[in-house]
Amino acid sequence: MRILLLEDDFMLADILYHHLKELSYEVLHVDDGAKALEEVSSNTFDLMILDINVPKVSGLDVIKSIREYNDMTPAILITAYQDTKHLKNGFENGCDDYIKKPFDLEELDLRINNIKKRFSIENDNIVKIDEAMYMIPSKNLLSIDGVEHQLAKKEIEILLYLTSRKKRVISGDELIQNLWEFEEMPTDATIRVYIRNLRNIVGKERIKTIRGSGYFFE
Repeated sequence: MRILLLEDDFMLADILYHHLKELSYEVLHVDDGAKALEEVSSNTFDLMILDINVPKVSGLDVIKSIREYNDMTPAILITAYQDTKHLKNGFENGCDDYIKKPFDLEELDLRINNIKKRFSIENDNIVKIDEAMYMIPSKNLLSIDGVEHQLAKKEIEILLYLTSRKKRVISGDELIQNLWEFEEMPTDATIRVYIRNLRNIVGKERIKTIRGSGYFFE
C-alpha cells in the first residue's frame, strides 16, 4: 500500500515514516502542502495521512483541492486541534478519518486498518530490484529513482523473470516457454521489441544481450 505522509514536525514525521515502513507500507514523506499537491498530481496513492497545520497549503486545503478533481483517495487528517469545529470542517471537506495529537501508533494502525477494510485496500507485493528500483507486479508498475513507469503486462513479466535470475543468461525460448501460453507464442522479433522497450526504461547497461544465447539482467 502506498501512503503519502504530510507532516512538517521532523521528529513526528521520522517516527511515523519508520513505523509505517516497518509495516511494509511504501511511504512518501513531504513537509508542506504544496509538495503534497505536486505528488498527488503525478503519482497514485492508496492513502494520505495529512497534518492540518503545515506550511504553504494546509492538509485540509490539500484534501479540498484534490476532491474538486474527483480524486477520492482515502485521507486521514492529523491535528492538534481538540475542538469539534475543525473535526466537522475536516469531514465536510472530504477527510475519511481524523486523529488528534498526541496519539499512540497503535491508534494510527487501527485507523489505517479500518480505512483498508472500508476501501478494500490490500498491500501490494513490492519486488525490490535494488536501492533505486522496485516493481509492483499487480499494477504493472516500475519505479526508478522515484519516477514511476507504467509497463505492459508482458514487459513487467519479462523484467520480473530476468531480475529474479540475475547474472544467468535467459534465452528467448525460455522466456516464451515460461511466460506465454502455447497458442499465444510470439516470434523472436516480438521478444526483441519487448527487450528494447525495457532497455529504454531501465537503461541499456542493465539488460545485456549475449549474441546467440539470450539476455541477462545486471
